[in-house]
Amino acid sequence: MSVDTSGPPLAVPSIPMPSQSLVSDFWNFVAKKPKVPTLIEFADKEQRKDYSLRIMQRLGIDVSKYAILNIHSIGIDVPTSFVYQELLNWDGDSICWPNHIAQVERMSGQLEHIQIYLFGKRKSILGLRNGFLGLKFIPLFELDAIKFQGVPESSDLDNARYLLYDCGGGYPIGIFVMYVRSWMAEREEKEEAQLFMAVGFDFYGRKDWPKRQFVGAVWEKIHNRVTSNVLNRFKQMCEAKFYALRRGDTGPSTR
Repeated sequence: MSVDTSGPPLAVPSIPMPSQSLVSDFWNFVAKKPKVPTLIEFADKEQRKDYSLRIMQRLGIDVSKYAILNIHSIGIDVPTSFVYQELLNWDGDSICWPNHIAQVERMSGQLEHIQIYLFGKRKSILGLRNGFLGLKFIPLFELDAIKFQGVPESSDLDNARYLLYDCGGGYPIGIFVMYVRSWMAEREEKEEAQLFMAVGFDFYGRKDWPKRQFVGAVWEKIHNRVTSNVLNRFKQMCEAKFYALRRGDTGPSTR
């Protein structure tokens, strides 16, 4: 990919520290307040529904069955194609992900099929190869690709690319999408690329479950905090890596 080296010099961005332990992950992804708020707030149910319909139309999926559709967004001052390529690097070594809390495992090395385990990779009980009494750890969630859009459609005016997954496992998510497009001046967006991360929560078919249960509200709050910190770290990594490319060097490892 050719890199535009023209333009004014950039402020030197720093690289996020990689995941070190459960304690550091808890601090950096759960306790720490993100620098840039990312959760898209809706004024009412109708606004949420309208936004959901636009997602459905763009991705070709039905999001109406989910109790909650949480959408986060963040601006990243690099080209959209650069952001998409970095999304393709997502794995258990990513410095933007709480690897000690939720370990990513690409099945057969493929991004199209992913399992994520709570507190690290677990394949069996007590370390036994074939499990214990037939029991094995259930993944926190499993992701199976529905569609990867690496090249914008000819009709797209906003240069959109995305990774769309169907989700299952022990995590109550029905869909998961990482979506990047170009900035829109009419929305007063400043950074060149706009990254969205959306999940459709399906609390086992009970649409009203999160409203009636304290656990659901707490769980959603934790999810939003972690997602926001992941996106902030991803922004920081992308901008630092792109800065290094503009300088003509590779810099430190920024996976």
